[in-house]
Amino acid sequence: MEKLKLLKNNIIVSLQAMPDEPLYDENCIIAMAKSLVELGFVNALRLAGKRDIKNIKKLWGDKVIVIGITKPKVIPSNYKELVYITPTIEDCKEIIEAGADIVAFDATLRKRKNNEKLVDLINFVKSQNKIAMADIATFDEAKNAQLLGCDIVSTTLSGYTKETENKPNMPDFELVKKIKNELDIFTILEGKIWEKKDVTLAFQSGADSVVIGSAITRPQLIIKRFREGIIKQ
Repeated sequence: MEKLKLLKNNIIVSLQAMPDEPLYDENCIIAMAKSLVELGFVNALRLAGKRDIKNIKKLWGDKVIVIGITKPKVIPSNYKELVYITPTIEDCKEIIEAGADIVAFDATLRKRKNNEKLVDLINFVKSQNKIAMADIATFDEAKNAQLLGCDIVSTTLSGYTKETENKPNMPDFELVKKIKNELDIFTILEGKIWEKKDVTLAFQSGADSVVIGSAITRPQLIIKRFREGIIKQ
């Protein structure tokens, strides 16, 4: 697929904010996108919700590859037990109609909303001639996603499910290595990328692309990390 070729050996920025954050304002999202896209640093964004997908596609069309998701306005406290990233076919329809090129969704083995089946969601995305991207937490989930016809797997949910909650607080390089050694599928490392060395290690581990989110787009988390370096006088 041509779009996968454009993503290969590249960085994707996850440009998202929660409704209770100042940067959720659509003009803020657009401004951040412009600072990334118009200076030529990024050709792919991961966006949440039809508003931002429509805005970005209106501005740049096919010049920017959009990975679209839906998620709740408030992440529930028991999120490790729930499928909440693009959980249903209706959610897929929403972001496809908004213009997403790639539909990303929770592809863990957990029970889905309304008892929908993951295979039906994947088949729907493929029937719309869109790229199906599986957000997974384990190798078994990656293998299952490939068997069901997904085009991409991403380590987005590693560390964010009950099964993986005790993993080290770092990018899951080992999961990427195992996927690339044992499966034949485009693989993205996403999650907990904070340093340049993390990007280097991701590609050395075999990642085809890397998604960076909070380290670029969440100033409250960025300053929190810097403040941890303060030495009390």
